[in-house]
Amino acid sequence: MLETGRNSCSNRYHSLVTGTDLAWESKLVLLLVLPATAVEVVLQAQDWLARNPHAAAWVLGLSAALGLLAWAARAATPAAAATGAAITASMMFSTAAEPFSPWRTALVPVAVLLVLTSAATRYRRARKERLGTAEKRRGRIAAQVAANMGVAALAATPLVQEWITGRLALSSSAALPLFTIALAALAEAAADTVSSEIGQVLGGRPVMLTTLRRVEAGTDGAISFVGTAAGVLAAGIVSTAGTLALGGGAAMLAVSWAAGVFGLFFDSLLGATLERRGWLNNDAVNFLSTASAAGFALVMLTYFR
Repeated sequence: MLETGRNSCSNRYHSLVTGTDLAWESKLVLLLVLPATAVEVVLQAQDWLARNPHAAAWVLGLSAALGLLAWAARAATPAAAATGAAITASMMFSTAAEPFSPWRTALVPVAVLLVLTSAATRYRRARKERLGTAEKRRGRIAAQVAANMGVAALAATPLVQEWITGRLALSSSAALPLFTIALAALAEAAADTVSSEIGQVLGGRPVMLTTLRRVEAGTDGAISFVGTAAGVLAAGIVSTAGTLALGGGAAMLAVSWAAGVFGLFFDSLLGATLERRGWLNNDAVNFLSTASAAGFALVMLTYFR
């Protein structure tokens, strides 16, 4: 289990102090993601409205509906729901193709990610509240959404994909579309949340990744077999959903899944070191971990095509 991002009773004071001191990191993550995503949505919406208004309406409507659903289910605050809707629209536009079908876009893995993380967060919530590790009932805030999904949104933009193809001479193929990189980030986001939420109630006393010593459930950087297995499975489900939706091959599934698992352990390593020392907050850790998954996928695509 990768418990990063959940505070045990023994860590509450540390978390309150670092959470206050490092709030600027959350704001920086949001600043890196939201403006670029908003601009991308506006530009792509204008393009699709000109050539296929029907498709544009589907993208904007379904993205908004997903955001409203998250807010209604108390999985996100209004600002977080709007941020998630913008990120979803950006990735849907980036993966849409003619003839258009919303079910052959990034909407599918994003929706699967939302369902998995919401279900895991609600699983045995009463016990998590007794442990002091439960998520706030109002749901995730905008910075948390940006930290978990921002890298995927940025990696899927045409500008970034053009840079990848231009600088690295890496082109898309049916087996390994460039969305593999973004899908890896989504897989890591699912793995991290599910591993934490399931591991802290089913994994028993975890061990610290760096020392292998037993620690309290919810300690940053702690892992257990049950939580890790749940995280690996979640990464695989999101990778499978994205691969099927976008018509990728077995290589897309393997690369995105492996990269998501890599990011899962990288997240725990950051939690056990930099986060516990008060150098990074949870949003920064999540953003860097999804970035590590995207980077791992990029390396695999570069050298193993």
